[in-house]
This record gives sequence, C-alpha cells and structure tokens, in this order.
Amino acid sequence: MSDEATRFGGGIPENYDRGLGPIFFADYADHTARLVAGYAPLRVLETGAGTGIVTRRLRDLLPATTRLVATDLNPPMLEIARKKFRPDEPVEFQRADAMALPFADASFDAMVCQFSAQFFPDKEKSYREAYRVLTPGGRYVFSVFDGAHPHGRIADEVAAQFFPTDPPQFYRVGTGYNKIDPIKASVSDAGFIDLRIAVLTRNKEVADVGAFARALVYGNPLIDMIRTRGGIDPDHVVNALGEALVREFGTPARLSLQAIVFEVTRP
Repeated sequence: MSDEATRFGGGIPENYDRGLGPIFFADYADHTARLVAGYAPLRVLETGAGTGIVTRRLRDLLPATTRLVATDLNPPMLEIARKKFRPDEPVEFQRADAMALPFADASFDAMVCQFSAQFFPDKEKSYREAYRVLTPGGRYVFSVFDGAHPHGRIADEVAAQFFPTDPPQFYRVGTGYNKIDPIKASVSDAGFIDLRIAVLTRNKEVADVGAFARALVYGNPLIDMIRTRGGIDPDHVVNALGEALVREFGTPARLSLQAIVFEVTRP
C-alpha cells in the first residue's frame, strides 16, 4: 500500500472531522467508548485516533483518574483532536506508529482502534504490538467497515473516470479489509483469546449532498492523489460525485453503514 493512502495532512483533518465525522464515525465512537468504559480500565491506549472522535467520548465516559493516551501517525489529525479538550482534561496526545508502539510491555489495560486497522501496512504486526502493550486480561477493541458501502464504490468510480489510466486507490484501501475469518486468524496468531464479534448497522440521512461529496474528496488522501496526478480541478470531481450520489441515494441522501467490531483479550 502506498504511503499516500495514509497521509492525512494539510486541509484534510478539518474536512474529515467536520464533513465525515458526524456521518461515519460519531455513532460508532459512542458504541466503542461505552464498550471500553464498561471494562473499568485504569490505563487506555487509542491508536489511529485521528481527530479525536472516539477520544472525546472515552474522556466523557471514563473516570478522570483513568489514564488516556491517544496516538496517531499524523500529527495534523491530533492537532484537531487537541482542540476538543480543555487544558485541564487528562488526555495525552502522542505521534505513534501502531506497528511499533513507543510503550513498554503491559502498559495498558485496554486498547481501542476505530476504523484505522485497514490502513496499517502490516496488520499482523499491529496485533502483536497490541498484545505486547496490554496487561494480562487486557482488552483490545477494534473495528473495520464491512466494505459494502456504495458511497465508497461511487467515489472510487467517479475518481477513476477522471484518471482512467491511473485511478486513485484510496477508497479501495479503506474498504478492502473486512473478511472476518482472516482477521480472526490474525488476532488468534498474535495470541489473543475470547474473540467477540458484533456487526453494527447504522442508518444516516445526509441533507447536504454537495457538502458530503466535497468531504468525500477533500476529507481524506483522495484530494492529494488528485492533485498529484494533476490536470483536473478537484472541484470537478466533487461536482461529478455529488451528481452520482443524488442519482443513487436521492436528496436528502439516506445511507446504510455497517461496521464489524472485534473484542479480544490478552490471556
């Protein structure tokens, strides 16, 4: 996988947080944070924290005495996350690679990763790192989208129309890691036990389809892929995508999202 699919800089974080966060991530963040808070952990690590959507809910639900560390590979995403917290709120932000975590063995009682595992180049290594930094009995909660979301397919198809010989790959990466059996095998090989899986469906209504189309282009590395290839105004892609979304979903657009949430335990 090219690094360009994992680079969230420039104006991407703000567009991601404002345009995509409420639609794709907020509802699942609430579910995930409640799940983790139910373990009553004393030390929690989040990887792939992005703009702090899960982090915010975790801090709301966990006692102030619980240590909460939010990490991401992209500092610009964490800068947006920081703005969601008062200076006196106990949250630690740190740049970290989920495949080479800068923490000692058995440092955390719980670990969470929402919709980032699919972007890790070496997923098996990330599971081994999660196992390493968790205490015995520690829980790891992570989620992936199931790949059946037509808005991603449509965005991919529209972008390919503008670059037929070198289509941007972002939406293929973001929805390409969702087969339950291989993921089960990977976490088991890493040493985890007590696997629990939940498939969660959420229905969302999007009133402003044009703004949604813009966020689908400008709120992730697709925008950089378009600019790197050159010759096309990104707003032309946005307009074509908006028209395609209206044809598919109407206006307001009604989306059905589905995620797979995994819970595993370090023995």
